[in-house]
Amino acid sequence: MAENGGQWERELLEKLATAALKEQRRARRWGIFWKALTFAYLTVFLVMAVDWKERAESRSGKRHTAVVEVNGLIAPGADASAEKIALALQAAFKDKNTQGVVLRINSPGGSPVQAQSIFDEMRRLRLKYPNTPLYAVVEDVCASGGYYVAAAADRIYVARSSILGSIGVRLDSFGVTGLMEKLGVERRLLVAGENKSMLDPFLPVEESHRRHTLALMGEIHQQFIAAVREGRGKRLKETPDMFSGLIWSGARAVELGLADGFGSLEFVAREVIKAEDIVDYTQKENIAEKFARRFGAGAAGALAELALRQTPLFR
Repeated sequence: MAENGGQWERELLEKLATAALKEQRRARRWGIFWKALTFAYLTVFLVMAVDWKERAESRSGKRHTAVVEVNGLIAPGADASAEKIALALQAAFKDKNTQGVVLRINSPGGSPVQAQSIFDEMRRLRLKYPNTPLYAVVEDVCASGGYYVAAAADRIYVARSSILGSIGVRLDSFGVTGLMEKLGVERRLLVAGENKSMLDPFLPVEESHRRHTLALMGEIHQQFIAAVREGRGKRLKETPDMFSGLIWSGARAVELGLADGFGSLEFVAREVIKAEDIVDYTQKENIAEKFARRFGAGAAGALAELALRQTPLFR
């Protein structure tokens, strides 16, 4: 009996010691977690404060050239969305120290709606601020929707090797009807509206749908052409293939009146606007905001995982 009692006491002591160690480890993990979380957020706030101070100082009281970047695809939610470009342009024009605005473009195009919205906002701001010139500077590519946007500028400056043009509209799709037949797959689609399945990639193209789509694209193409003619005016030396979707070098674009001259952002700021200081108004997510967003998601995940470890689960 004494031996059994001693065994029982030892087991109880071992269990109590193990439980105490686990509790200490839990407390230590939580302590480390909260200290790391506090340190990370303090770091984020400090970085954001420094960033805001630098932005404020860069725009304080000095005559400057304002630049807005149009990089990449022009589409909703992208860096070159109409919303972001419009906000940047509004801030640039509103600043009393802005001597001129430059849209620096490196874009293959994108959404016709987004491009047209930017075009319209550029024209509106130019009328609202008649003493503030608006120029476009093309880097590598200014095609399709990118050129749509550039056409609203007072002047367009390019490099001799820049690529401009592609004044046209395209619709990308695909068809897999032959593949489906080989695989023995049958398409089953129910619609209310006889044309609701128009351009379905799993069905053969109907001629009426093709004609309707081409007419629609032609209408958008004419809107594009009208915008280019409005923006470029008498400078445009129209040729039969100008609006066919072809692209040209910067040198050829100047000859055709699609651009006005050669020059970089620095050249335009220094020689044209006469304000060498350049201030970037592009709507960008700064380092602190990126870190906060990513760290916030990571911290939430870590916290959830830690909470789950402390919670009994059915396994």
